[in-house]
Amino acid sequence: MLPNPRLRPVLIGSEIYRHSSYGPKHPLAIPRVSTALDLITALGWLPEGGWVPAPMATPGDLARFHHPDYVAALLRAEATRQADPADRARFHIGAHGNPVYREVFSRPATSAGGCMLAARLTAAGGVVHCPGGGTHHGRPDRASGFCYLNDPVLGLLTWLDQGLDNILYLDIDAHHGDGVQDAFHHDPRVFTLSVHEDGRWPFTGGVDDRAGGHARNLPVPAGLNDSEMLWLLHQAILPIVRHLRPQAIMLQCGADALEEDPLSRLSLSNNAHWGVVRALMGEAPRLVVLGGGGYNPWSVGRCWAGIWGVLNGHAIPERLPAEAERVLRALAFDRAAGRNPPEHWFTTLRDAPRPGVVRATVQRVAAAAVRDLPARREAAHPPGSAPDIIAAR
Repeated sequence: MLPNPRLRPVLIGSEIYRHSSYGPKHPLAIPRVSTALDLITALGWLPEGGWVPAPMATPGDLARFHHPDYVAALLRAEATRQADPADRARFHIGAHGNPVYREVFSRPATSAGGCMLAARLTAAGGVVHCPGGGTHHGRPDRASGFCYLNDPVLGLLTWLDQGLDNILYLDIDAHHGDGVQDAFHHDPRVFTLSVHEDGRWPFTGGVDDRAGGHARNLPVPAGLNDSEMLWLLHQAILPIVRHLRPQAIMLQCGADALEEDPLSRLSLSNNAHWGVVRALMGEAPRLVVLGGGGYNPWSVGRCWAGIWGVLNGHAIPERLPAEAERVLRALAFDRAAGRNPPEHWFTTLRDAPRPGVVRATVQRVAAAAVRDLPARREAAHPPGSAPDIIAAR
């Protein structure tokens, strides 16, 4: 029997991530979900019965958003361990940073299955943490930005299929959540809100990009600090949440906005991520928290484990117990930061706060986000009814 997320938060995981790698030279060569799950276990924070395994989405499940020809190409690439030139050109499999690797279908299909399960579990309300989700760049017919499938979109569609029609998708990854915004560009039932580094790939998500009126983007400057994220939270994010009064919130919590990450220039501590999670609890009957980007194994694992602690009201220990410390000391990282990691990466979960001046640029971005918000949508369909749904791509 599946747990009830209305009684206590549910954690969705999978062992597929433990030994799966995009390749030794790829940024996603590092263990992330397995590190977070191991830390949660070592801290004694596992719920009764442990984490719930994410099911692998079927090709039929994926066809709710993804083109069947593209799904078939992913299956071929996994079976043959290669992509032919036509599939590389058409679907970007084995190209543009999206390598062919052993689980090139199974791993993203598991992430998709986990997100869809999270939406099903919260049909009647509750909280679910699914750190394997968050591949927000995936396109209906091609891979993009290390994302082969778009599991947030599939989770959001699962909520829509249940009859929800007022959903907020919030993305605090360092990179713009372009795939999710574009998927719902013409659907006012899903409002997308993205905080991301300005001028960072995929070079979209400007202040004026509002996707038909039901999207807001907060492109922030390099060096974004904890004080500035707190400003965005209270001057933009929470005002938008409270204006919309959504039936459900999906939060993509990519850890690449942390200062230690090699693929961005933002300077947040994990306190900022945990503060956003804490602030959203209770703002909607349904909350699903996903992972996302993050390319330093210590910062990602510690951040996502701490999210689970926040969702459950656990006190963050000042020093990690020996078993949790062993998890972190066993990690390896071949980038510069991994050659001489600071001791606190092994012994603590919480980063030192990174406060600073709230720059005028950040203040202007927050002010722009709350101007001309769409009229509040009243729920037209109770959960379980059959509203019109957007057609499968």
